Amino acid sequence: MSGGRSDEGSTLPLTIFYGALSLILVLLVVAASSLYLERKRLFTLADGAALVGAESFALAEVTSTASGPRPKLVTANVESAVTAYLAEAPTQGFTALAVERAETSDGRSATVSLSAYWRPPVVTLLVPEGFRIEVTAVARSVFS
Repeated sequence: MSGGRSDEGSTLPLTIFYGALSLILVLLVVAASSLYLERKRLFTLADGAALVGAESFALAEVTSTASGPRPKLVTANVESAVTAYLAEAPTQGFTALAVERAETSDGRSATVSLSAYWRPPVVTLLVPEGFRIEVTAVARSVFS
């Protein structure tokens, strides 16, 4: 080749660039998947706690209405039922698990909010070291 440039070695920078880009994308997808799964696990735990809280009434607290029997929930009973449930539920794997809210606002449904700290499997410059995630579940006991 007279007077022309050689193409030898010009694909190496492209290969390095696309390799780095692929690695970054893989790490981002792994972090996003980890966050999604951790949130789903936390929501499942909150859902179970809300269900236990919604069933924390005594039979003497059930009143008869025109649309059928209705349980009357009390916030103190919901809180104690949720605390007892979380003491027995498999909570290992959650970092700094906390009950943010366990109450009844209308006397018919139980609302439970849980939070935990999420950490990504691989810390990179593009992904934070972790942050607190919070989920809320609502459950209601219904007689039919």
